[in-house]
Amino acid sequence: MQRVDKCLENLVLRARRQRLALRSLRKGLELRRITPAARSDGAAVFACIRDEALRLPDFLDHYRRLGAAQFYIADNGSTDGSAALLAAQPDVSLWAARGSYRRARFGMDWLGALKRRHGCGRWCLTVDADELLIYPDWETRPLPALCAWLDARGLRSLPALLLDLHGGPGAAGPGGRILDQLPWFDSASYRAQRDPRYGHDWIQGGPRERAFFAADPRAAPALNKVPLVRWKPGQAYVSSTHHLLPRGLNLRREEAPTGVLLHTKLLPGLSGRAAREAERGEHYRGGAEYRAYLQGGGTAVALHHPGSRRFSGWRQLEALGLMSRGLWA
Repeated sequence: MQRVDKCLENLVLRARRQRLALRSLRKGLELRRITPAARSDGAAVFACIRDEALRLPDFLDHYRRLGAAQFYIADNGSTDGSAALLAAQPDVSLWAARGSYRRARFGMDWLGALKRRHGCGRWCLTVDADELLIYPDWETRPLPALCAWLDARGLRSLPALLLDLHGGPGAAGPGGRILDQLPWFDSASYRAQRDPRYGHDWIQGGPRERAFFAADPRAAPALNKVPLVRWKPGQAYVSSTHHLLPRGLNLRREEAPTGVLLHTKLLPGLSGRAAREAERGEHYRGGAEYRAYLQGGGTAVALHHPGSRRFSGWRQLEALGLMSRGLWA
């Protein structure tokens, strides 16, 4: 009986993967190319953005330093100059996304269409503009070296923890480097629950849960992600980049390193953005997360507490158990 149930579950997941792939093909019709791609080889970054002009310079600089060969960015109606900034970058292929962010599965359908066209056979890094990937030795061993190491061992993905950064004592003011404005993080208070269906750990906790979801921790944002994947036709993210199909891509391999996505959502001025996004209702559960930010009234300084630590680098995160080097040494 268990074998029959397992076969049925596999058929259900395969059908879902096929539906998601077809959906991204259809939603790709909502994309209009603004600038072409300069390269078709090397690791590529895929992102869907809206009004991210404050973060984009640090975002582009970080991934260039990491060794990304090309950016594919879907802009969903920015009005703050983001599109003009991106169109001027020679390594950015910019696309206008003209539909509903919510109905495009929060941008995953658009990015799936771009990866179908430009990502198959490449290592694809799917991130938000407020996510900066790091991993052990990232400063001296760039992304192409990591991808080659994963390829040599038959590994097709890299899981990562989404680590919320926040302000506090000594933080830089607006206009400084993003990481200087948000130099603190929670060193503990994370919990994981195994998801047997998709084979990953569902992780929650951190400052957003502490400050905005204390009354209902189960509603707090998920912190598990699989941002880096060797892309093949038919693959599809199921829920943002938290997990994808085939589900083998979600598995944590003991020999493989893990990454951390430094999350810069909690910049000063979050309340203004939260008000706009809560009114738009285009995010998950109609913008419930942004409504929680408004109701909580939290600021970057208010998020600081005795368990906060000042970020000093990947070795610190490894020592705290938030990152692993596996056999990547």
